[in-house]
Amino acid sequence: MKRVVILGRGAAGKSTLARQLGEIAGLPVVELDKIFWRSGLYPTPRVEWIQSQQSLIEKAEWVLDGDLGPYDAVEVRLRAADTIILLDFSLFRCALRAFRRAPERADFWRWVLLYRRESVPRLTDAISRNAPNATVHILRTPKAVTEFLADVGVR
Repeated sequence: MKRVVILGRGAAGKSTLARQLGEIAGLPVVELDKIFWRSGLYPTPRVEWIQSQQSLIEKAEWVLDGDLGPYDAVEVRLRAADTIILLDFSLFRCALRAFRRAPERADFWRWVLLYRRESVPRLTDAISRNAPNATVHILRTPKAVTEFLADVGVR
């Protein structure tokens, strides 16, 4: 486990998992939201976003944390990943966390609401096409995340 992609619905805990995994496995963590979103919450244009990701994946080791929904070009980092983690937590859990965290735009809430119906099928298809040899972990509860981290710590 040297090149890890973490995906999931908004407020699922991707960044928290990335930090914990980075500490346990000794991997550098990159929070993609900080790179992708420009001032005023404008998305990076697709061509530029693909180029940015190309630079990131050239490194030998990393945890790339982020799921940018309909704005993303996830296939770039999936092709380079050896491990993919999909946090598939419930709508209720993520919506509550997001509501407590900060005000969000309408497009964020649409993405969160429709994540299982729209994003999960698109992501699983992208994973099968672009990362057929990667190890995929689909974690659906905080307990599953805790168990996953404990397992990584043992290795």
